[in-house]
Amino acid sequence: MTELEFSPASASDFDIRSLPKVSLHDHLDGGLRPATIIELAEAVGHTLPSTDPVALGEWFRESADSGSLPRYLETFDHTIAVMQTREGLFRVAKEFVLDLADDGVVYGEVRWAPEQHLQKGLSLDEVVEAVQEGLEAGVEEVTASGRQIQVGQLITAMRHADRGQEIAELAVRHRDKGAVGFDIAGAEDGFLPSRFKDAFTYLAENNFPATVHAGEAAGLESIQDALVHGRALRLGHGVRIAEDIQVEFTTDEANQNDVGLVTLGHLAAWVRDRGIALELCPSSNLQTGAIEAFGDTVEDHPIDLLYQTGFRVTVNTDNRLMSGVSLTDEFELLVEAFEYDLDDLLALTLNAAEAAFLPLEEREALADLITEAYQNAR
Repeated sequence: MTELEFSPASASDFDIRSLPKVSLHDHLDGGLRPATIIELAEAVGHTLPSTDPVALGEWFRESADSGSLPRYLETFDHTIAVMQTREGLFRVAKEFVLDLADDGVVYGEVRWAPEQHLQKGLSLDEVVEAVQEGLEAGVEEVTASGRQIQVGQLITAMRHADRGQEIAELAVRHRDKGAVGFDIAGAEDGFLPSRFKDAFTYLAENNFPATVHAGEAAGLESIQDALVHGRALRLGHGVRIAEDIQVEFTTDEANQNDVGLVTLGHLAAWVRDRGIALELCPSSNLQTGAIEAFGDTVEDHPIDLLYQTGFRVTVNTDNRLMSGVSLTDEFELLVEAFEYDLDDLLALTLNAAEAAFLPLEEREALADLITEAYQNAR
């Protein structure tokens, strides 16, 4: 049992956008620019809800803000439709990197499902290569501008399909050519990671890391299965691990503070004590109803409870187009909701750096870069 005092921290006046950030949970097909979607849709003959960039962006945000994960996922029909050619994939990937850099991201992992981009005749290897070329072109442009960014691919299998082994082999095949990890995504409820247990065993045998979407649309069973059969080193979202935490509030009369007595269940304790990173996405979690058991506002999000009780919490955007957010926006949201200060944002960012699918030496260098920048910002 942990005793947790809930006392507000003072927010500092600083430019969050200029601070270095680490992005671990950001979908390629959820981060397109509306203007790019319109141009690419015209080229391939795909019909959109609107051909005005502002109106189209609003349509994506309104459609996603439904409280339903299935409806949220429907918005991807339009983005995936314009990512079926080498040119489309290259452009989307390049702009993805540029947009991350403009948001202050210095290390990002971009996840996407190659199996969804074969409609125009490209092979799995060809779509991965096209995305990698786009990512590298974006990195080159960022570097030429005097900034720095590093980006890796998280090769993702769709959990409702039956191509897990094939996609796992694809990921390992490209491990020295841009791929840094594996994921499964899509409809979580009813599609446990154990469907792909042989693929996850293959990845483990090849020492290739996996993060698994779990604890978003489904609860503790999904998280347990991701750890056992998915051998997850990180949990994609994982927000519903908070359902395995009990908090009893009492009042400290002397200090007039609310004191929460926190008790972790066995699963929550396992995740926390072993530093399994949670890839939390505050705005997205609100939109999809992932935190409906806790409330319907940012202030109700269990991210602060998880952070205060020692979980390896990381902050992410999930889908920047659908949620209409940047990583800067998400940090500003937390500063406003929980009065986080510079030390809190540094801790959250270092959590992400430590959980990155990078060699130890590169993670240490990344942490040093971040720490130095924060020190200079004070």
